[in-house]
Amino acid sequence: MPVALLALAAAAFAIGTSEFVVMGLLPDMAQDLGVTLSQAGLLVTGYAMGVVVGAPVFAVATARLPRKATLIALASLFVLGNLLCALAPNYGLLMAARVVTALAHGTFFGIGSVVAAGLVAPNKRAQAIALMFTGLTLANVLGVPLGRIIGEHYGWRMTFAAIVLIALAAVASLAALLPRHIEMQKGDILREFTVLADGRVLLALATSALASASLFVVFTYIAPLLTQVSGFANSAVAPILLLLGVGLTIGSTIGGRLGDRRLVPSLLLVLGLNAVVLGLMHFVLPLRAPIVATMLVWTTLSFALVPLLQTLIVQHASAAPNLASTLNQGAFNLGNATGAWIGSGMLAAGAPLADLPWAAAAITIGALALASWSSRLGERAPSLQPA
Repeated sequence: MPVALLALAAAAFAIGTSEFVVMGLLPDMAQDLGVTLSQAGLLVTGYAMGVVVGAPVFAVATARLPRKATLIALASLFVLGNLLCALAPNYGLLMAARVVTALAHGTFFGIGSVVAAGLVAPNKRAQAIALMFTGLTLANVLGVPLGRIIGEHYGWRMTFAAIVLIALAAVASLAALLPRHIEMQKGDILREFTVLADGRVLLALATSALASASLFVVFTYIAPLLTQVSGFANSAVAPILLLLGVGLTIGSTIGGRLGDRRLVPSLLLVLGLNAVVLGLMHFVLPLRAPIVATMLVWTTLSFALVPLLQTLIVQHASAAPNLASTLNQGAFNLGNATGAWIGSGMLAAGAPLADLPWAAAAITIGALALASWSSRLGERAPSLQPA
């Protein structure tokens, strides 16, 4: 694999740490900001909606700009957003800072996925995308647990200050390692929106949104689930997050390999297994060892879906890969926002934390149904070419 993929993975690590670290800090942030746990959970929704809004807007705005310069600029905006998070004095301004941080997220991963795929041979594209997204999963192995530890000892603002330093290093790696000239697909980005007339593209986007919503119904509230339901001490949360991050990394790698072999059958299998594991999670939440093992399997399956779905959308929208890949990041984060919002709504309505996996399982079954429908459209229909 080209060394330039490491630069993309480094930026993905910084972005992933910022996105996911809130889950480990949620109870501390809620207490410090004087808001409820469900209100703090909406910080995840705010970030995700920033991605949803920013992805298509930035895709159009940067369509004719050089890929390397665009990726560096997007990563630099991310640095600024995290700096604002560290300095935000109250909940409202923190929410605004999270939205600013998120604006660059979708377009970075959308363009980055296409760049990563273009750096390797066609039969290695899913693995290249998976390698870039390994930075995202390593954020859960290292970034989120370390962010939790920093937040415990020095306050959650110092966690975001540390992310600023990581993001600056990522910007430097992009400048140093990415090729100076990266081939761009010619065409009108606005006309590329005609790929949305392809039913397979729409179904793939909807599947991504539901798969992500299922993950974030539970993952947003991982810290209170572990402490308030499973009975772990606060000090045990960081090590468990570290273990779950290992599962995320393994899942992303497995998903990349499966995607290069049997894409659609692998997607259906992983979704089905994920629904079963989420249903089991409800029953084992009070049991410490079984819940950790179950969550490890769950995170592995959940992140195996990421390269599978990202490869699927690039395959179905081969005429407009930059736009489709970026829109898929918007779909992922629309799911993030929806999942966090569903979880927040359930808790605000008085539902126990232990019921969150039931909602996640139901959403996963919906994603499986959409993926099955998409597979029936089959490969008999060619990808729609932009007008």
